[in-house]
Amino acid sequence: MEAYFFYFFENMALIIAMMYLGLKAREYLAPNMAESRKAPLLNGLLTGFLAFAIMYNPLLHEGMRIDLREAPLYFIAFVGGWLPGVIAMIIPFIYRMMMEGPTVWLGIMQAIILPVLIGSLFHDRKNYRPPYAMVNIKRMMIGLAVFEVIKSLWMVASTPATAGMVLMMALMAAIGVLALGWILNDTHLNIIRWKALEHDSTHDALTGLPNLRFFHEQVRELKYRGVPMAIVMMDVDHFKNYNDTHGHPAGDAVLRSIGRLMEESARPGDVIARYGGEEFILCFTNVSSVERSFELADALRERIEGYAFYGADQQPGGCLTVSLGAALAETEQPLDELIEQADRALYESKKSGRNQVSIAKLNAEKEAEQHYQVNA
Repeated sequence: MEAYFFYFFENMALIIAMMYLGLKAREYLAPNMAESRKAPLLNGLLTGFLAFAIMYNPLLHEGMRIDLREAPLYFIAFVGGWLPGVIAMIIPFIYRMMMEGPTVWLGIMQAIILPVLIGSLFHDRKNYRPPYAMVNIKRMMIGLAVFEVIKSLWMVASTPATAGMVLMMALMAAIGVLALGWILNDTHLNIIRWKALEHDSTHDALTGLPNLRFFHEQVRELKYRGVPMAIVMMDVDHFKNYNDTHGHPAGDAVLRSIGRLMEESARPGDVIARYGGEEFILCFTNVSSVERSFELADALRERIEGYAFYGADQQPGGCLTVSLGAALAETEQPLDELIEQADRALYESKKSGRNQVSIAKLNAEKEAEQHYQVNA
C-alpha cells in the first residue's frame, strides 16, 4: 500500500507541476493564447499530453494500468466544457488502445471517457467567463465526488482493484484537482488584477476613454512610423451652463455619452482620448488633406449635435454641441506643436460662434494660418 501511495503522490506532483508551468508559459511566452479562438483546442491538446505523460509510466496491477489520468481530464472538462474535454481525450485514448491489455476498454471508459463526461455535466456554462474564468471550487469538488463514487464502485465491481487502492486513488485525485483549481484561480486573479491596473493607468476613469498619456504614446509611435494624420481638439460648448442647470452627475453622463459616440465614430487606427474637463482629443490617421480632416471632424460634430442628450433643449441654441479645431501633421513636426496648433484652431471655433470646425495648416514657410469653418 505504501508503494501505491508514493506512486499516486508522484502522479499528483506531476499534474500540479505541469499545470503551473503551462500557465506561466502561457502568461509570459504566449499572453494572447488565452484570448484566441483556438484556446479550447490548445488547452485540450496540452491536457491530453499531460494525461499521456501520467500514463507513460503506470502502476501495473494484475493486468491493469493504474494512474491519475482522470484528474486533468476531469478538470479541463469542468473548466472549459465538452469541447476541450473531448480534445483532451484523443491522445490518452489512442495511447491506451495501443497498450492493449485485458482491461483496455474498462480503463478507457472509467478513466478517460467518464471523467470528461462528468466534468462536462458540471461545467458552469452560465457563469463561464473566458479567457480568465474563475473556478467554482465547491461545484468542482462536488462533481469530482460524483465521478469518484461512480468510478470507484465500477472499478471494485469490474476489475481486480482493491477498495483500499481505489480510495487512495480518489483521495490523491481530489488533492490534485483541488490544487489545479487553486493554481488556476490564483493565476487568473493575478492576471485580472494586472489588466485592471494596466487599464486604469492608461484610461480615464469617468469616460473609459484612453487618457492623455496613453494618447501621446500611441500617436508618437504613429508619427515615428510616418503615418499621415490630423490632430483634433474638441470642447463641449457651454458645458458650465449645462452643469449649473442639471447638476454634475448629468454632466458626467454627457461626457460618458460623448466618449461612447467618439468610440463608435472612430475608424480602425484612429486614436481618441479625454484631454481633461470637457475637452477631448482625437488623432485621425491616414489623413493627408485639409478637406478630409475637416470632413471627419465635422461628421463627429454633427453626430454629437444630433444626439438626444438629457436637458439639451435648455442649452443655448436648443441643443448640446461641440466645437472642434484640427491641425494636419507635417513631416517631422513635434506632436506638442501639432496639438498646440489644433488647440489654437479650437479657440478660433469658439471665438467664431461655437458648434463648428476650424482647421489650421501652416504653409511651407509657416507664416500663415488658414481656417476652414462651417457653421451649424
